[in-house]
Amino acid sequence: MRIAGGCAPGGALLLAAALFAGGVAAAEDDLPDLGEQVERMAAELALELQRVCPPASPADQAAFDRCRRSLFGDSALRRSLAPRLLWGRRNQDAGALLKDTNLTQFAPDVFAGLYLALFMFSGEHSVEYVERERMYLIRLQSAFRNRLPPGQFPYPFWHDEAKWGVYQATNCILLWVNPKTARIVIGQFTERGELGSTVVATQPLSPKFDGNWMWMDKEGRIQPRVTLFDGLFRQDNPYLPKLEFTYRTLALRMRDAQCENCHMPNNPLPMRRLLIMHTPAHASGE
Repeated sequence: MRIAGGCAPGGALLLAAALFAGGVAAAEDDLPDLGEQVERMAAELALELQRVCPPASPADQAAFDRCRRSLFGDSALRRSLAPRLLWGRRNQDAGALLKDTNLTQFAPDVFAGLYLALFMFSGEHSVEYVERERMYLIRLQSAFRNRLPPGQFPYPFWHDEAKWGVYQATNCILLWVNPKTARIVIGQFTERGELGSTVVATQPLSPKFDGNWMWMDKEGRIQPRVTLFDGLFRQDNPYLPKLEFTYRTLALRMRDAQCENCHMPNNPLPMRRLLIMHTPAHASGE
């Protein structure tokens, strides 16, 4: 059969893509459900997080550093993460689906070392299958380290007062797991957890955002330090100089392309699936 019209090749490609996507979906449906593996993974994660990121003072820098080093390295958490995953607060509309929730994409090392390490865990957890999302949900009782120095956060979370308020009141981390791969594909934080109150009582802070996503501190150091390569890797890492040179080249190209007009924490467009590109750690993970 001949397809009329000047756009036939594009239409054929779209049809082929649709058939391919349908085939992939069907193949995934044929995979076994790894429910028992997810249960074991949840228990292992809860135990690890309680051990390396236990309840402490929200201002305890040493506790944060231990947690961060442990999760950034060869951890059960890192081994359980998908190659790319999404992160953000739980939708304020409890009935909203994940596909209708604004989330940010991260590489596993960025998620583990820069974001999840900002929380403390009691070990209390639960697992359930959520039919409408067709995924498993792991709930982890938690609390947020809201009293760390500003440079220990990936960016000034307080740029959005409502979002900062949810961070500070967080009592539960939600990890969504693909039942066919047993890998975590989405993480969320919420103040509406179902495992009881937060593990550490925190006094809320109300810092003011001055409009700067990165800044120089009084000692002349670039902040946030946690987003710099020397804040992630050991100084004796032989690949660090090459990595820094490569990033500087990339940063110049991103500036020329005006990437920072869109790929910023405040999501100016806004995008349903945001990529953050304004720091070395965020950009290198994409």
